[in-house]
Order: sequence, then structure tokens, then C-alpha cells
Amino acid sequence: MQNNALLFGDNEFTIEIQNNISQHYKNVQVFKLNTDDEYSFDLSDDWDELSKKYDMTDCIVFCNLENMAENIFLTISLRDSFKHLNIIALSQDKESSDKLLLAGATRILPTTQTMANTIVEILEKPIVTKVFHDILYKNSALKIAEIKLKEETILDGKYPSDIEWSREHGIIVISIVHEDMKREFIYSSKEKHHMIKSGDTFVVVGYEQDIKDFKKFIGNKSE
Repeated sequence: MQNNALLFGDNEFTIEIQNNISQHYKNVQVFKLNTDDEYSFDLSDDWDELSKKYDMTDCIVFCNLENMAENIFLTISLRDSFKHLNIIALSQDKESSDKLLLAGATRILPTTQTMANTIVEILEKPIVTKVFHDILYKNSALKIAEIKLKEETILDGKYPSDIEWSREHGIIVISIVHEDMKREFIYSSKEKHHMIKSGDTFVVVGYEQDIKDFKKFIGNKSE
């Protein structure tokens, strides 16, 4: 794993990432767009100053700009300058995810509030930390996805503890977010006894095809 984590963008999600990954790196630095301090950056193609300060072969970069056009341009610029850089980019939807991958991002993380909160929680849970880190830092085919249960789902009325998620569906459900936006880690005693209903949102880890198959199984065929 790299020694340096460079976070581009100054927002709540950046702060949460910084707080939770600091123990994994010798140096974690946040860069702010168009400021006057030492750690400012702009969207030019010139990254000479950055490469003078850091060995870019020993860095992981998070592109955290909330403006997706700027985030895509940032990703393109970094990839053009550093061919082997590990770039984690935040996206708002599938369209921006596709564009960020084409721009050169190594991994994509969705930035919906549900997912942002869950990712922070994941980093605090030893049982899934290794899986999450594999998704971020290694050449893993695993994906993290958010799935909302629509009306008349086949899981309606069942309990999380009744379902063999991995054996039956090839996925790991990390947490469930309810319609009132209360969320529970799937392995908590409270959540095991909470009845599943339409409107609940699952945050899952799995291979892309298994996630697609699970969406079809629960009735989300159009996703």
C-alpha cells in the first residue's frame, strides 16, 4: 500500500475520508481548489510542483470535487501526467461514473449521502475493512453498490437474519437504510430483527454480475 494519500477537494466527505484513513498512511494531505495557501491547486495540466513534493509512484489520490465536470477534468489531468497513479474518484450517478472511468479513474465511489455515511462506517468496522480496502486499493473485481427496494419486493416481510446473502446471492449486505434515513449496520442485533420492507435501501458488496442478478431477483429489473 502507498505511503501518501492525496485528497483533492475541500468538503465534508473529504474530511471524513481524511479522518478514517490517516492511520493507514504516513502522510495524508488535503489540497483545496483555487486558494492562496501552500496546498492549493488549479485545474491546469501542470503538476510539476506536486511531483517535486511527492513520489507519485508511492501515492493514492482521491478526486473529491463536488462539481462533476471539474472532477472529471481533474482525473483526466492527473492520469495524463501520472500513468500508473492509483486514482479514486467520487461520482454522483452512473453517467459521471462512466465518464470518470473513461477519464482514467482506477476506482469509483458514489457520493450519495447514504453511501458517504456508510463508507465512513465501513472504515470503522473490522469485519469489512479488508473487503473495502481491497475494492479501493487492489485490482479487485468487487464493487460497492446502493440498491433501493421497490414496491412488492420479494423480500418484503423477511428479516435480514433469515437470508443467506452470500450463499444464495453472492453478495454481502453491509447496511440497511430505512425510509426515515435511519441506518443500521447489517450485523447489529437491532437490524437482524428489523423486518425488510419496500423503500429500504441496501448497501452491498459483490461482483458486478451478482449485483445485477440480485437487482433482478428483488424486482429492480430496470436498474
